[in-house]
Amino acid sequence: MRDLSNDTRLLSLNAATVRQRWDLKQIIDGCARHGIGGIAPWRDQIAECGLDEAAKRIRHAGLRVSGVCRGGMFPAIDSEGRKKNIEDNIRAIDEAVALAAECLVLVVGGLPDGSRDLSDAHCQIEDGIANVLDHARANAMPLAIEPLHPMYAADRACVNTLKHALDICDRLGEGIGVAIDVYHVWWDPDLEVQIARAGRGGRILAFHVCDWLVPTTDMLLDRGMMGDGIIDIRKIRNWVETAGFDGQCEVEIFSAENWWKRNPDEVLRTCIERHQSVV
Repeated sequence: MRDLSNDTRLLSLNAATVRQRWDLKQIIDGCARHGIGGIAPWRDQIAECGLDEAAKRIRHAGLRVSGVCRGGMFPAIDSEGRKKNIEDNIRAIDEAVALAAECLVLVVGGLPDGSRDLSDAHCQIEDGIANVLDHARANAMPLAIEPLHPMYAADRACVNTLKHALDICDRLGEGIGVAIDVYHVWWDPDLEVQIARAGRGGRILAFHVCDWLVPTTDMLLDRGMMGDGIIDIRKIRNWVETAGFDGQCEVEIFSAENWWKRNPDEVLRTCIERHQSVV
């Protein structure tokens, strides 16, 4: 397992972590100032900054783009909605290419409004990915399915285990893999086996870290800083790196009542300290 104890270059900051206080330009500057090696911007932040301007600033700062957040959200109630979602994912691929991102993260979507048909949502997701995969392959942009915790199955992502994500990858072939976020998969008793499986197929495209607090007070907006919760992050990183992953560890924290209220420079300093001591 890699030694991170004096490292900042293998740390990437998901831009959601400080988005409440800084815009994308400030986040890029902050990463450069603190010596953080990478960034993962969200598409609304990119649009606000301007794609060309964001790409220029990221290059000038010497940052890797560990991923772009996000594509996906494929299921829709009708064919017109599905078409629009596919078109939006084509645009997301093009944006990721313009930023020289290492992958486009897919949060695949849940049940369409009014639907209880989980099987249909699964089919729409796989069909949607298949419809954009040729464009991704042609532009050498890997697509990373991010399985989300089952509590998000209804509205955000009904791909909830690494096994399910890898089954989709196996059926669709080259150009697609997984983003492993410890917050979403730590609970899975099959996790070690599925991480090894992902490694054998070269499917691990991203590794996201934060922590699970007990109690968790909000399903979305109460993630913990690494070391403040109950996830054995280092054990999972060991599994991921043993499986062949050599990319950056991307910190992604949604924390409405804690970290989002703090000075972003303090947040970045803490991310670095925990990256070096906990991750």
